[in-house]
Order: sequence, then structure tokens, then C-alpha cells
Amino acid sequence: MKQRVLTAVIGLLIFIPFIIYGQWPFVLAMGLLATIGLHELLRMNNMSWNSLPSLLCFVLLWGGYIDLFLVSFSSRLPFSITEVALLIAFVLLAYIVLVKNRITYSDVAFIVLSFIYVSVGFATVAETRLLGLDYLLFVLLIIWFTDTGAYLVGRSLGKRKLWPEISPKKTIAGFIGGIISAIVIALLFEMIHPLYDNIVSVIVISFIGSILAQIGDLVESALKRTYGVKDSGTILPGHGGILDRFDSLIFMLPFLHFLQFL
Repeated sequence: MKQRVLTAVIGLLIFIPFIIYGQWPFVLAMGLLATIGLHELLRMNNMSWNSLPSLLCFVLLWGGYIDLFLVSFSSRLPFSITEVALLIAFVLLAYIVLVKNRITYSDVAFIVLSFIYVSVGFATVAETRLLGLDYLLFVLLIIWFTDTGAYLVGRSLGKRKLWPEISPKKTIAGFIGGIISAIVIALLFEMIHPLYDNIVSVIVISFIGSILAQIGDLVESALKRTYGVKDSGTILPGHGGILDRFDSLIFMLPFLHFLQFL
């Protein structure tokens, strides 16, 4: 427990200045976290980070972050980063043949989906911060209170398991408690610092956001159970890996952006 608390305190001391300042340091921090997250996923599946498919994804990840948030170089080219990503996907299919199935279709599919998961997830964190510190704080509070509410309600009232095959400790009562806690903190935040035009929007966003945050946690649990690992990594003593700490955030935010809630 002491190690867990110490890691959390040190992590906050390092991370809070990036959150407050925002701009390019925060974007670079998100790129670094995405890089570590992608490496964690590859290692979970016992895949080499320095194979050609993996290296192409790392290069594309940083190319996309730099182009989207720092310096737009694709505007000078006849194709976009998205088109480059699609081209690389087909290059990887050809690579399967060139290496005579030493890397399989399943391997390439895993690498590409892992890349999309972490790169889009952390990119939307950066995009949310660029909208304003208040928006990022709003979604972080939803996640924190979802976790807290789910834990407290689940521990005191939880009997029926939510999804025992994926996460044995999560309960239906905890799931509902997390949603209620998220709505309460969102309404309090809106009263102190209004972000949206009406209360209904706040309730809908916090309701959907809380559900997505809990699904994101279940996605990470499913991945770890599939590949037989306890944690996604070891970079955060007492907490596990980067994906263990950011799974809810990077799953929730893309949906909120796609639904134009942020």
C-alpha cells in the first residue's frame, strides 16, 4: 500500500505541471504515454517492439502526433496521415508474404488495432486539454468518482457479479454506484464552473462517460486475462503499467469526441 501511495504522489507531482501548462509539453507527454502503452500491449502478446510492423506503428504514432498538434507537414504533401496509415496497413499485409508467415495476419491485426487503440486514445486526451483545462478536469472527475463510487458501493452492497469471466470483483451494484457518483460530481462541477448549456446535457454526458469509463476498464481486464498477465506493465510500482492507469480515460474520450460531447 505504501508503495502504491508513493507512486501515486510522485506521479501526480510529475504530471500535474503538464496538465496545468498544456500546449506542446502536454502533447509530447501524451505521445510518450502512447508509446509506452503500445509497447506494453506488444509485450503482453510476446511480440517484439523492434520488428518492422511494430517500428512502422511507432513511427506513424509520432508522425501523427507531430502533424496533428505541433507542426503540420502533411498539408505540404499530396496525402494525409490517415492515408499514410492505410497505406502502411497494406504494406504490412505484403510483409506477411515477404517473411513467409514468420509474422502472421493475426500478429499484424493485433499490432494495428493496438496502435489505433492507444494512439487515438491518448490523442483525444491531448485534444481535450487543448479545448481547455476545465474540460479535461471535468472528464477526470467523472472517471475518479466512477471508480470511487463503484468501489464503495460494490464493497458494501455488491452481491451479483457484473462480468465474472472478465473481472471477478466488479458487481452490478458497483457499476450503478459508479454512474450515480459520476452524475453527482458532474452536476456539482457544472454548478461551480458551467461548461454546458443545460443540466440535461451534463447528466447525459456524465452518464455515458461513466459507462464508457467502466467498459474501458473491462477492456483492459479482458486483454490481460486473454494474454495471461496480471498488469499491463511494471513502470508504475504498485499500480502496474500505463494502460492500467489510463484505460478508462483513453477508451472514454474518443467516444465523447465522436459524439461531439467535447
